[in-house]
Amino acid sequence: MGKMGRFDVSGMKELQKSLGELDRQTDMFLQSCARELAARLLRMVVKRTPVGEYGKGYATDADGNHVRYKAGKNKGKVKRVVVKKGGTLKRGWTAGGPARGYADSLAVNHWGDTYTIEIVNPVEYASYVEYGHRTANHKGWVRGHFMMTISEQDLQTIAPQILEKRIREFLGGAMKC
Repeated sequence: MGKMGRFDVSGMKELQKSLGELDRQTDMFLQSCARELAARLLRMVVKRTPVGEYGKGYATDADGNHVRYKAGKNKGKVKRVVVKKGGTLKRGWTAGGPARGYADSLAVNHWGDTYTIEIVNPVEYASYVEYGHRTANHKGWVRGHFMMTISEQDLQTIAPQILEKRIREFLGGAMKC
């Protein structure tokens, strides 16, 4: 019969210790992944959110005279300019701050094996811009912009690569003994 030989188990004990630490950090890691995905979604949604233009006026020079086009198909016509731009809906996604900072402040809910973050735009007309609505006279339809819907679909296509990279980094730290 052959001998078993000698081997050092200290490396196995270090691995066991690092796996135990990995287990303790899993919940925090999953919450940070959820927050990163939420921040990316918010960035996409904010980029897609339209900004309203309210009223048009006429461009004037320093003396208060109307400015006219000097060339092109509008030559001689008075230039019209946007008087006021909106942005309330766009700012509503992140309370006016950066998406990453806002996403980090959101609560992560954990039910079973699912982590969720609820992203809400508190502006009262957000759903009308998202999905569309009837006109005021009820004779037409204003098409929706689907900024959240499209952004969510885009995030679902890139999320596996993002999460795979984060998981490799997370597990890589534990496997270096």
